[in-house]
Amino acid sequence: MNPVVRDIPPSGIRKFFDLLDGKKEVISLGVGEPDFATPEVVREACIRALEQGRTSYTSNSGMPELREAIADYLSEEFSVDYEPDSEILVTVGSSEAIDLALRTLICPGDEILMPVPCYISYSPITSLGMGKVVPVDTEAASGFKLTVEALRAKVTPRSKVLILCYPNNPTGATMTAEDWLPVASFVRENDLIVIADEIYAELTYGEEAKISFASLPGMKERTLLVSGFSKAFAMTGWRVGYACGHRELIGAMLKIHQYTVMCAPILGQIAALESLRIGREEKDRMVASYDRRRRLFVEGLRQIGLPCLEPRGAFYAFPSIAHTGMTSAQFAERLLAEANVVTVPGDVFGAGGEGHIRCTYASSMNQLNEALERMGNWLHRLRG
Repeated sequence: MNPVVRDIPPSGIRKFFDLLDGKKEVISLGVGEPDFATPEVVREACIRALEQGRTSYTSNSGMPELREAIADYLSEEFSVDYEPDSEILVTVGSSEAIDLALRTLICPGDEILMPVPCYISYSPITSLGMGKVVPVDTEAASGFKLTVEALRAKVTPRSKVLILCYPNNPTGATMTAEDWLPVASFVRENDLIVIADEIYAELTYGEEAKISFASLPGMKERTLLVSGFSKAFAMTGWRVGYACGHRELIGAMLKIHQYTVMCAPILGQIAALESLRIGREEKDRMVASYDRRRRLFVEGLRQIGLPCLEPRGAFYAFPSIAHTGMTSAQFAERLLAEANVVTVPGDVFGAGGEGHIRCTYASSMNQLNEALERMGNWLHRLRG
């Protein structure tokens, strides 16, 4: 067995998800999945397509009309323009897009900068590509924002790629244009390539502006924009994502894509196309619902004694549990065993996540209120 594969730990998120098997009356705040079904208008369009026998392969790059719709959507919503025929690749979820990008870009020994805490897949995929993972610390005191000072502390002549995930999983942190401009200058000065994982971009709340890193001056040619339909469009099971960037990079990624998965599933692509054509109003309603849940849940966490920065994006809260004296893993395991609430220990997202737990508020208001009550009662018992 490849020793790199042997030494990769299993997903810390799925570990807690699997603990649900056979347990009754458990409330899960663990897996980052919308509790909404894909909107009915989208499902009906796919049923019609299935009845018409649309079950074939598509172009390796994805259906041309879907790539055109993605280009129009990104131009309208994020002020960044891509050529559908050569600068957009439809993938099997955004996760495949990140895998393809790193496999295409990494040469053995290249250093991949990644702000932590961060999504758990970046590090294993980097290791599989024989790259070196270089964590870049972000701090709760500064809202888990990425700073140039933190980047300067980790950059070396071997640094090649900077992976960004804002709005952030697991912290819910966002970056403003003012925050991004110094980072963009740093990227240019150090000749870095950016993989901007913007799967949560639509889930930006309050007065925060939705900003794509690729839209910043001089960044489009240095950035691979990765996104998809799983989160904001409630399409996790359809497995449709996309990557947008320079035609040479997209063309290289396409070669790996051709030889591994051939193309994203046609019904998933049809669902994605209909989501952009007729499902955007439903998407906006879902986002508004997450915003209401966000405010309720974060305030509830604070009231039961778990300090929590206000998440401005995604659908996660990342409260501190450091004052309990337990590690993140101990806290999450006891909370499940003694209060029947599933969360994810913060350390699975990197060392910077220790002392926190990740809770998704993509659940119903009733479940969130019940989870808060159980957690509050459990914490009260701990305090004696």
